[in-house]
Formats: sequence, C-alpha cells, structure tokens
Amino acid sequence: MEEKFKQQPANCIKVVLFGPESTGKTTLSLQLARYYNSVWVPEYAREYLQDKWNNERKTCEPQDLLPIAEGQMNLENKLAQKTNTILICDTDLLETKVYSEAYYLGYCDPILEKYALENTYDLYFLTYIDTPWEADDLRDKPDHREAMFKAFENALIDNNRPYVLLKGNKKERLETAVKYIDKLLKK
Repeated sequence: MEEKFKQQPANCIKVVLFGPESTGKTTLSLQLARYYNSVWVPEYAREYLQDKWNNERKTCEPQDLLPIAEGQMNLENKLAQKTNTILICDTDLLETKVYSEAYYLGYCDPILEKYALENTYDLYFLTYIDTPWEADDLRDKPDHREAMFKAFENALIDNNRPYVLLKGNKKERLETAVKYIDKLLKK
C-alpha cells in the first residue's frame, strides 16, 4: 500500500517549487517547463481541494492528506517518465507535511511524514512572500504569510534539503531559477 507514496526511479533532474500559498510557484513552474521544453508536475491538491469545495463546500481536512499525497506522487512518477532532462514539480510531499503541521496542531500522518522525508529532489526553490496575495476559494491565510514562510524555510533547513531563495518579480525569479538549473544540467 505504501508504495504509492514512494518516488519511482527516473532519469531526470527534479526541482521543486516550495513555499506558502500565493507566492508564484505555479506561475514559475509553467515558465520553467516552457523555458526548458520539459515536463511540469502540477499541484494535485489544487484540483482535489477545488473539487471538494465545489461539491461539498468543505476545505481540507486531515483525512484528505493521504489521498492528496497519493495523487501527487502518482502524477510525479508518471510524468518523470516523460523526460530525461528536468522535471519541474509545483510541490512535493514535504510541502504537504508542512501544511499538515501548520493546520492540524503539529500533526502529520506517519505515512505522509515517512515519504515526505524519504523522497528526494535535486533542488528546491523557496518562493518568498514578496508577491501580491491573490485570493481564491482555497487560500485562507493572508495574514500569516511570514509565519508560513518560516515554516517552509525551517522544513528545508531541518531536513537538509538543498534550496535557493527566490525573491523579486517574475522575470527576476525566472532568471535566478534558470541560473541554478543550468548548473545542475551541466553536472
């Protein structure tokens, strides 16, 4: 059963856009996928939770986290087989773990935690909160951006994940990300 949360072997570099809501992760993921003519893994939680909101008028609950994690890894594993260069991941299970702990009083399902820590990526891009807040049906913490940013940064530091902080406008973020991805591609 737990295999569905595990990364499958892939012949590509994997980078993750990582950070609080409304910090430009999806926009930059799409830009990078276009720039490198490669594959983008969307955030499964967005579709899952939007459907839940549309159908039930409910937001994320603890029992949603494992189905979200399973859906995310299914997408990532499937799409990783479609490239031999770079895979741009709009999120990962570590991000789901951060949200779980932030929203549910420090709780994270042990299965989610295990794979959030075991699955590995070549580089994380931590998106800073210097982008304008954009409200939607799912975003709900406009007044907690600094605390959420710290939670994401601490997760990277505490788990020894390689990361680059991205600040600035869309063009500046793209240029910084490309510089670091190009270094990975030359290795």
